[in-house]
Amino acid sequence: MAYRHVVALGSSFAAGPGIPPVVDATAGRSGSNYAHLLADALGAQLTDLTVSGATTATILDQSQRVARKTYPPQLSGVPADADLVTVTAGGNDLGYLATVLRLAWANRFQRSWLTRPLGNALARGPVPVRDPDVAVDGLRQVVEAVRTRAPGARVVLVDYLTILDEKAPPAPFTEAQHKALRALGRRVSGAFAVAAQATGADLVKASELSVGHGVGSPEPWVNGFVASPRRAAAAFHPNAAGMRAIADELVRRLAT
Repeated sequence: MAYRHVVALGSSFAAGPGIPPVVDATAGRSGSNYAHLLADALGAQLTDLTVSGATTATILDQSQRVARKTYPPQLSGVPADADLVTVTAGGNDLGYLATVLRLAWANRFQRSWLTRPLGNALARGPVPVRDPDVAVDGLRQVVEAVRTRAPGARVVLVDYLTILDEKAPPAPFTEAQHKALRALGRRVSGAFAVAAQATGADLVKASELSVGHGVGSPEPWVNGFVASPRRAAAAFHPNAAGMRAIADELVRRLAT
């Protein structure tokens, strides 16, 4: 089947903060995220609605305020003629990236006596154990709403690239943090699997595709931690190689 109009929905793992070229700095949206690479490979039109920090709620029916800009619910921008819609969201519903970043900064601040109190305060917050059904239900509603707006669209859920590999060095986390964060990542991936089964949507398991390519691996597909406010948005997010790997897998799956 030839796809003519691709639509991308999702959060930062779909938007691609820090990957040049930047097409919307406020949204953290890259012109080389997996949706752009996929549309180029298919020769299709692209409507990229991704916004870093998005939840399933801001995709469905809530506006999203970022800096001085307000983005309408992403679904409101889905055109009726869309025939392929990709979705990467749900991690923020479960506090995934926020927790990874919080603990990385906590460990960084604890190195100096000047910032140690702040680091200790950040480290005290536990790794959240939110009900995965929150993300499952949100993803299910997104799939159903897309099918209502674009009845002819094939919907593909794309889960999150692996951030922390079991066999990779734990730094910048402790062993206990590393283990807890990997467990949180598995809950996020599990939510995608359940939502795909419930809705019949296609699922690309980027989490499995990227095993061995986490932070600290020889060929990482996600950025490591950089203690710089200017580059903080890209920390623990997909790099160009990760986006390319997802796009290539999507092309392969669509061809079969």
